[in-house]
Amino acid sequence: MLNSIKNTLTKQTHIAPLAVFRTVFGAIMLFSTLRFMANGWVHDMYVEPKFFFTYFGFEWVKPLPELGMYLLFSALAISFLFQAAGIFYKAASIFSFLGFTYVELIDKTNYLNHYYFVSLILFLLVFVPAHRYFSIDVLRRPSLKIKYIPNYYLLIFKLQLTVVYFYAGLAKLNSDWLLEALPLKMWLPAKTNLPVIGGLLAQKWVAYIFSWFGAIYDLSIAFLLFNRRTVGFAYFLVVAFHMITWLLFPIGVFPFVMIGATLIFFPEKFHQRLIEYIQKFKLSLSEVQILTIETAAKVDYSLNAKVVFFSVFMLIQLLVPFRYALYPDNLYWTEEGYRFSWRVMLMEKAGYAIFHISDPSNGRTWEINNYDYLTPNQEKMMSTQADLILQFAHYLETEFKEQGIENPTITAEVYATLNGNPSQLLIDPTVDLTNINESFLHKNWILPFKKTPQHQ
Repeated sequence: MLNSIKNTLTKQTHIAPLAVFRTVFGAIMLFSTLRFMANGWVHDMYVEPKFFFTYFGFEWVKPLPELGMYLLFSALAISFLFQAAGIFYKAASIFSFLGFTYVELIDKTNYLNHYYFVSLILFLLVFVPAHRYFSIDVLRRPSLKIKYIPNYYLLIFKLQLTVVYFYAGLAKLNSDWLLEALPLKMWLPAKTNLPVIGGLLAQKWVAYIFSWFGAIYDLSIAFLLFNRRTVGFAYFLVVAFHMITWLLFPIGVFPFVMIGATLIFFPEKFHQRLIEYIQKFKLSLSEVQILTIETAAKVDYSLNAKVVFFSVFMLIQLLVPFRYALYPDNLYWTEEGYRFSWRVMLMEKAGYAIFHISDPSNGRTWEINNYDYLTPNQEKMMSTQADLILQFAHYLETEFKEQGIENPTITAEVYATLNGNPSQLLIDPTVDLTNINESFLHKNWILPFKKTPQHQ
């Protein structure tokens, strides 16, 4: 068995799929970055806020001044262009990963699964020789070109995609999704204005079909993609699934990221033909000759430190999504262990938070207006997530101490609703949040979730 695993990891395979992956992924990220800047989101998310919700352990990550943030995003766009073209690839890859991940660490309220996915892929691209075929780096230095690489360079990306899909499917195996068709039963009727299918979306049975198909799709699609006999059909399902979700829900470029990334499952000859097609129409004759000359040279890799490194990386990816099991109560209510676990569009949650400030020196108590400190998106996210509530309370503590209140007491009255359940208290409104420090331990001041009879 060990020999079989070793042979699977180290067998020589053509580098073309990795080169296509690099080109497509870089191009999509270039478009995404330019779109982000054009829509004014750099200002909205990283310039306008007065306060940023940092990740635990990354409190030192702060945004650059306004000009610095715009220069950073401009540099990111250039680095993605360089990645796609394969020019100064290593430097571009390192900068892309560090720059993109830095941006995502600035404010936790901007977290999205696909941002996390992009950071992981950018991290992996730093360690693979994706520039040594069909690249400007090869045009500059023909000696860089190789034809074959060990299979593990492709397998790590396929396994990462498998984790995303399969874990998203596992997360759908819950009563709300399968038995109540929630939250799709709440979301789909809002799309009845769509042509052709709009009228159907108001029907409850359609929500159930979407829910069950989504679960089956996520659980099975990676296995269909791995099978060469079914990869074509599977890719058709990938395109159809992601285009439907793109039409129905505001999820940005994520569907196109997944559609582009999943091409890596196609056989080597598909990617070779695709490269030849691109070269035929995009490159001069001399360049085609440089890039397409086939040699018998191979890079002889054996099981080495890089295999161990990728194995540890994948083990972490397999374990992190299960950390929610360390916490009690309803995951979607507490959201402890929710991030970084590939739980995509599984809940409709809303809330509002009223913060009460007390001055112990004179007994005076008052409420604050959250929007004096937070953007609408920050306020929306904060009002349903206990760790953000705690972080905001500590920020308010600092603000009021600077105003001369020595030891302010801060409590919060927070009501939230989950998947159509009536609004209920999320946290204990009597707890002084200034006395609580953030940690990975369970927040026992989160009140238990009470599901109403009609939702049981």
